[in-house]
Amino acid sequence: MESPTLPPQGVTVRTRRWRRVRRFVALPLAALALSGCTVPSFGGHQGATTESSSVYHLWQGFSIGAVIIGGFVTVLFVYAIIRFRRKGDNIPRQAQYHLPAEVLYTVVPILVVFGLFAATLVVENKEVANPKTNVTVDVNAFQWGWKFTYPGTETVVIGQTTQDPTMVIPVNTNIHINLTSTDVIHGFYVNAFNFSRYALPGVLNQFTLEAVKTGNFHGQCTQLCGLYHSLMFFNVKVVSKSQYTAWLASTANPAAFALAQKTTGQQTATQVPTKPASSHGDN
Repeated sequence: MESPTLPPQGVTVRTRRWRRVRRFVALPLAALALSGCTVPSFGGHQGATTESSSVYHLWQGFSIGAVIIGGFVTVLFVYAIIRFRRKGDNIPRQAQYHLPAEVLYTVVPILVVFGLFAATLVVENKEVANPKTNVTVDVNAFQWGWKFTYPGTETVVIGQTTQDPTMVIPVNTNIHINLTSTDVIHGFYVNAFNFSRYALPGVLNQFTLEAVKTGNFHGQCTQLCGLYHSLMFFNVKVVSKSQYTAWLASTANPAAFALAQKTTGQQTATQVPTKPASSHGDN
C-alpha cells in the first residue's frame, strides 16, 4: 500500500499564513458591511434647507475625520501586533522620553479637537442666526394640532388630529418662525429639514429657515404630549415666490383676488394646491 503524498513543508506554511490573512481581512470587511454605513453620506441626508445642508457637511467632516483617525490607530495596532509579536521570552526594546513622539501625540489630538469645535461653532451660529426677513409665520402647537398665522395678513391655517394643516412658505427666502405652545411641551420637527425645536408653553422660541427645494415636506410633533400625540402631523409646502404671493392673496381676501384674476384674464393663482385656510381661534 502506497503512503499518501504529503505537500512540501513550505506549501503548508504558506497555506496557513494565507488563511490567517484572509481571516484578518474578512473580519473588518464583514463588520463594515453589517454596519450598513453609506458613503459619502455616512447615514445622513443633505436636507432641503441651507441650515440642514451645513449640518450635513459637518456630519460628513466628522465621519471622514473619524475614519482617518480610526484607520491610523488600527494600522498602529496591527503593526505592533505583527512587528513585536512574542518570540521566545525576549522583551522588545523599550523607548521612553521620546520628546518628538510625545509632542506629536499630544499636540495633534488637541488641534483635531479645536478644529472640530470651530467647525461646530460655525454651523451652530448659522442655526441660531435670525437674519432680517419680510416673511414671518407664527406657529402655535396645541393638543393635538397646529396653527399657522401669517402676521400682517388675514391668513390663518389651523388643523388638528387627522387634518394635517399645511404651512406654505416661499423657496430661497429666509422664513422667521415664532414658535409657541398653548398647553404642554410639543416638538416641531421636519425630517427633510434636519431640524427640530421645542414648542414650550409661556416661551417664545424663534428661529429662521431657508428652504432651497420646492415640494411637500412632512412634519410632526416629536414630544409625547398626550392621547393623540401620534396624530399630530403637519405639512410644509415650499413654493416659488410668485406662487406664495398668489396663495397669500387668495387666502387673505379671496373675493378681491378672484376679481383681479378675472380682470387680467389670468388663470387662478398658479394653482397651488393647499388645504383651505380658516380664521378660527386657538383650540
